[in-house]
Amino acid sequence: MSAPFASLPMYDRAEHRASTDRFWSLIRDTLRDAGIAAPDALRRDEAPLLDHWLSPDLVLSQTCGLPYRARLHGKVQLLACPDMDLPGCPPGYYNSVFVVRQDETRTDPQDWAALRLVFNDTLSQSGWAAPLNHAARIGARFGQMEATGGHVISARMVAEGTADIACVDANTWRLIQRYDAHAVMLREIGRTAPTPGMPLITALGQDGDAILAAVEAALADLPETDRAALCINGLARIPAADFLAVPTPRTGDAA
Repeated sequence: MSAPFASLPMYDRAEHRASTDRFWSLIRDTLRDAGIAAPDALRRDEAPLLDHWLSPDLVLSQTCGLPYRARLHGKVQLLACPDMDLPGCPPGYYNSVFVVRQDETRTDPQDWAALRLVFNDTLSQSGWAAPLNHAARIGARFGQMEATGGHVISARMVAEGTADIACVDANTWRLIQRYDAHAVMLREIGRTAPTPGMPLITALGQDGDAILAAVEAALADLPETDRAALCINGLARIPAADFLAVPTPRTGDAA
């Protein structure tokens, strides 16, 4: 039988990894007190995230709204979304930020057809679905599009001039501004509409109520400095229907 594991991959930056690990240690100890097997440490390997999320041995992880509605709904338990206290977003929701270089003049949506958009992944709500849905709603379109593998990579490419525009989730943008030197070379030109945020999930065979209770207890005990580092203000229970109601662009809608 495989060993239970957990991962919290969405915002696992090296700069606040110690805070993430302290958060997990509190969750782990509460789970064990409740008789639920939990690993000593979070899993941080190169296995595809879908393999993590779909494993029957998953105790806890965090996914994104698009993978949840496209690949995971009905195959995992939806627990709650961390509330990151983002401007203009209801609790547990987030949105995406369009960023360009400081000297970029083509910022009107009607100019976007001439811009090269970089995004993290076509299974990303914030980097791919959100900008395409936003553009479709306002009658705009992008020119070339390229997947980069990560929001931070996308923002860096725009700063370095190898791309024109990127769309990154608002919490990632906050962390880029906090930690990355290239942030000063970028500016925000708009935000997408809020959608349900990054949900915590567990495998179908797990005791979801007990796991959520452990996360809530750990968050209550987590030092304020760690909560601030992780940008977690609380937890919000968002119905699965709210995730499923978000439109998914067709893969061919890149331009």
